[in-house]
Amino acid sequence: MSGLRKARNVFALALAAAIAFAPALAEARANTGGSSGSRGSRTFSQPSATPTAPSAGQPMQRTQAQPGQPGAATNRPATPAAAPAAGGFFGSALGKGLMGGLLGAGLMGLLMGGGLTGGLGSIMSILGLVLQIGIIFLLVRLAMNWFASRRQQQPAMAGAGAQRSSFGGLQGGSGLGGLAGGAAAGGLAGGAAAPPPAGPLEVQGEDYAAFERLLADVQNAYAEENLTRLRTLTTDEMATYFADDIAEMVRKGQASRISGVKLVQGDLSEAWREAGEDYATVAMKFSIVDTTVDRVTGKIISGDTSEPAEVTEIWTFVRPTGTKPRDWKLSAIQQA
Repeated sequence: MSGLRKARNVFALALAAAIAFAPALAEARANTGGSSGSRGSRTFSQPSATPTAPSAGQPMQRTQAQPGQPGAATNRPATPAAAPAAGGFFGSALGKGLMGGLLGAGLMGLLMGGGLTGGLGSIMSILGLVLQIGIIFLLVRLAMNWFASRRQQQPAMAGAGAQRSSFGGLQGGSGLGGLAGGAAAGGLAGGAAAPPPAGPLEVQGEDYAAFERLLADVQNAYAEENLTRLRTLTTDEMATYFADDIAEMVRKGQASRISGVKLVQGDLSEAWREAGEDYATVAMKFSIVDTTVDRVTGKIISGDTSEPAEVTEIWTFVRPTGTKPRDWKLSAIQQA
């Protein structure tokens, strides 16, 4: 029986691994399997749910944005996360010094032949002084933390009045342009109120058409490994990520083959303006023929050239405020 249970466990682990790695093996489209880029001050918040993407988008795995800073991060180097500080009294400098003293006393006792605790008696007076200083240190620290928390307190519901609109998606594969027409006819104006200094943004029919074009243009430029073209279609940050992904494919001796990119359904999640830039986050379901091939032989490694796959992703676009629909650039991709 134990042998059968062990076999079942091994099979379960193998199945879990196969499921976990299946997206990476079967897809080669731009930004496969992860969430990358920046959404201004909303980079670290979830986009509003839509009929196309009712579940929250994945958090960003790659971003150059910094929490609390508006604006697109296009050239800012990524900052590594700070290592968490050791907690508690013995994580402080004083606590470490006290522990060092106790350890030193124990070692001295061993050297003098009195055992691990033999050296403690000779430093009891010093230890008493250290303990008194420690108590004073803790009291001062508690007082400082209390005053700091008083200064930083804010109303619990601050900003709760800000509302974010989501829009009904396209049905029957009519494309984002159909959404724009429906919005105009039904009074659905794009835009979502955002925290200061952000403001509402109205998304027009030409904007939706630009988003649909960018969907296909970015995927095709990625498959062609055309970095020059990608830099005209995306922010500097996204172009850097795409260049890294392409370089990794080259290192593996592989290449992407993408065709037949077609929008099936899409709707607006959020649209706002901040720090002199316009942002629009759009949920898009699209079909795509997506394969990975050997760079030398052209042999298919993964994917299917005869059967398009359907993918749902959340794309964010950015442009300078006051510019034209043709000036939109891809700023982020999140997996739905």
